Amino acid sequence: MSDLLKKYEGIKIRFDEVSNLIVDPDVISDVKRYVKLNKEYKDLKKIVDVFEKYKNVVENIQSSKEILSSNEDAEFKEMAKMELEELEPQKEQLEEEIKMLLIPKDPEDSKNVIIEIRAGTGGDEASIFAGDLYRMYIKYIEKKGWKYELMTEHEGTSGGFKEISFSVEGEDVYGTLKFESGVHRVQRVPATESQGRVHTSAATVAVLPEAEDVDVDLRDEDIKKDTFRSSGAGGQHVNKTESAVRLTHIPTGIVVECQDGRSQIKNYEKALKVLRSRIYEMELQKVQQERAAARKSQVSTGDRSAKIRTYNFPQGRVTDHRIGLTLYNLDAVMNGDLDEIIEALRMAENAEKMEAGETL
Repeated sequence: MSDLLKKYEGIKIRFDEVSNLIVDPDVISDVKRYVKLNKEYKDLKKIVDVFEKYKNVVENIQSSKEILSSNEDAEFKEMAKMELEELEPQKEQLEEEIKMLLIPKDPEDSKNVIIEIRAGTGGDEASIFAGDLYRMYIKYIEKKGWKYELMTEHEGTSGGFKEISFSVEGEDVYGTLKFESGVHRVQRVPATESQGRVHTSAATVAVLPEAEDVDVDLRDEDIKKDTFRSSGAGGQHVNKTESAVRLTHIPTGIVVECQDGRSQIKNYEKALKVLRSRIYEMELQKVQQERAAARKSQVSTGDRSAKIRTYNFPQGRVTDHRIGLTLYNLDAVMNGDLDEIIEALRMAENAEKMEAGETL
């Protein structure tokens, strides 16, 4: 028996266990456990379905080889030979597919996220670019059918945003968007430039996996809460009441502000969500840096100061520096067509994991 089929035996036992558990009334009544097991069932089913095809192909190959070695009928032998010519490439293709499916997913991959975009070097142009990145991600999120909610925004003086954050909800959101963390650089003639010179500006993107209560133990005594009047757009109500909230996490010094909602309670809930996720992501960065060092990873180092991508408008070019990928479809990318880049990064990460011997 091949190593892959031996692995399948263990996976099938677990799949059968989970299949029985998700119809157990005790499990169904425990929402958290049911959701976790249901996710495991879906992940295992993908592997089991491909393994069943693989098993069938292996059995058919064996039968064809037996016919070739023992049957005297020339017509039978010719049919068996033709079948083998079809089955062998199928077997190789399924083996590759299984190897990819056996690469363990990061437990964070299934989480929702909070995305924070901040203008970096480049003054007003950096804020305008941060706004462009925000629109790019919103278009991508809408194409994926995910939900998003604005958390906080600080507008730039000439358009765009000095800082904007929003939450994203959907299937495998962090696993898809985690590669976007880092410094994004733009090269173009800014709208504010009268001489027509190309400038280089930057914005930083942080993708935080949304932490749940069980992920981070936030104690009330560790949080300092301040309220203040919101500034900026929002009408008289926003400016007259102390609806804005600032939370300071004393042990880490992390500060979160939220002033977009009319209600202090809503702003407090949003700020708490962001605070919890920032603390969780801080711990996660340490783990990612250790993994990256072990794999000598170029894809996901957990280093947010790393320059990851350049958007060159005069040449219509976008380059991802981690994997040396250059595409000449900048307009499409800025309109949310990110799949090609994200898929290439995902493949690169999986190749690193395979090389490091990380399998189920």
